[in-house]
Amino acid sequence: MRIAIIDYGAGNIQSIKFAVKRLGFEAVLTSDAETIKNADKVIFPGVGEASSAMKMLKSTGLEKLIPQLTQPVLGICLGMQLMCEYCEEGDTAGLGIFDARVVKFNNKLKVPQIGWNEIFDLKSALFEGIKEHEYVYLVHSYYIPECKETIASTEYGVEYTSAIQKNNFYGVQFHPEKSSKAGEKILENFLKLEVRS
Repeated sequence: MRIAIIDYGAGNIQSIKFAVKRLGFEAVLTSDAETIKNADKVIFPGVGEASSAMKMLKSTGLEKLIPQLTQPVLGICLGMQLMCEYCEEGDTAGLGIFDARVVKFNNKLKVPQIGWNEIFDLKSALFEGIKEHEYVYLVHSYYIPECKETIASTEYGVEYTSAIQKNNFYGVQFHPEKSSKAGEKILENFLKLEVRS
């Protein structure tokens, strides 16, 4: 199986590569459009600030490529947020894959939210074998409010989207590569997803 991790200078790439390797696969880190298009699965990571990450995507033309991909695509953390219409961080227009906006946690909450929290209302093959209220690892100051594309939720002052899906596009706010056995299982489920033509 060909697995591409999108390289645009934003992301904790090594831990994702190691997580994929533990599952018995090799992933290539690349910004090459043909390699990404021809991959069986695509992982879109992201750690950092939305507007500068978007500038990096635009500098390589990847902002046009990503929404056109037809194989399963998994956005992680900032990667998921960039797949939305808009992000308040840096007043950033996103890729528009998900009809959702990314907003900041209110000032009464300590941000970023760092550490383990529960996911619940699980609604996708991505969570096969995962129990309701399983713990995953999160680090973020911005979130997607719950919407029609939400496939898992988390509560931190408000219930918000911790995973989202539309067609072949999936996103998780948490870091599966840092979420112990549960995260490994979610990543394995993603790599097992069938490609829909």
